[in-house]
Amino acid sequence: MVTKSEQATPSGSTDSGPPGDSEAAEAADSDESGEPTLPVAAVARRLGIAPSTLRTWDRRYGVGPSGHTTGSHRRYAPSDIARLELMQRALLKGAAPAEAADYARRVSAETGAGRPQSDRQAESVAPADQDSDWLSDIADQSRSQGSPDPRGLGRAALAMDDESMQVMIAEAIESYGVATTWDSMIRPVLSAVSNRWVHAGDCVELEHLVDECVLAAMIRATPLVPAPRNTRPILLCCAPGERHSLPLYVLRAALARRGLGTRMLGAALPAASLAAAVRRTAPTAVALWAQVSANGGADVIEQIPRTRQHMRIFACGPGWFDTDMPGRVEHLDDLAGAVDRIESVVLGEADSTR
Repeated sequence: MVTKSEQATPSGSTDSGPPGDSEAAEAADSDESGEPTLPVAAVARRLGIAPSTLRTWDRRYGVGPSGHTTGSHRRYAPSDIARLELMQRALLKGAAPAEAADYARRVSAETGAGRPQSDRQAESVAPADQDSDWLSDIADQSRSQGSPDPRGLGRAALAMDDESMQVMIAEAIESYGVATTWDSMIRPVLSAVSNRWVHAGDCVELEHLVDECVLAAMIRATPLVPAPRNTRPILLCCAPGERHSLPLYVLRAALARRGLGTRMLGAALPAASLAAAVRRTAPTAVALWAQVSANGGADVIEQIPRTRQHMRIFACGPGWFDTDMPGRVEHLDDLAGAVDRIESVVLGEADSTR
């Protein structure tokens, strides 16, 4: 779970200026309610993302400063920063940027300043109502017909019934496939866990349990591929510093079930080790996962060596959203689309058509 950013209070000096100045100078302006506001650079530092990412989120998804007017500098109030933290937390759970923005706006509205404090306190003493709301939130995220219902998995998570969770995931994979199970069943539950943490400040243990159950289920759902359809392997790894590797195991399971051979190198692979693996295996493709933008830099891509045989690089996950990709790199954000695209590129359109 991502730790909440610091509140907008003065801290040590980080910018140039007269001696004794601090970040409080950046917060000197206030919004109409009298709350201190911060500029883009200060908010970016607090969230650990690039200022350009904040501007993109504002421009594309409307997750920006609520009091901003055309021609003025962007300044973020505490409520704006809290909304950005919600979006960042949803991205860490695997949501697409547009979905994460919708989630952040909805939860921010539900916990807004206009809501009575007694209502918020009541949530912490009404676990049954919390559970009901949590399951309703899961149901709201179930997006399509002909897909697994995530509510059963949510109930099993609340009961900390790991055996039932793994059985449900395994049955869903056999009935609907890996990608659909991830998108329609697992991701809504992971998102709801984060939502409950926002409301009540609990259930970290549920997140850990769900993660472990999904990982175990995906490993079991990954068949051995003794005669892969691709002659050279597909390397799967996380970018240096990136420890959110669960989606990578989902990708491996989906590719293996299509008869594609992979090599899983796991989380937080150092750049030098990735370069050595590329030279050693001469892969047909590299799928590099980054969940957060701090780990999805162009410098990571540039350190992947070129090989004599043609090799494609796929930058997977939301962490690459604001990275300018070199020509040999393709960004894949959606899991189901990533599986189809990697298969198509590795085997050629004719062989991958089903």
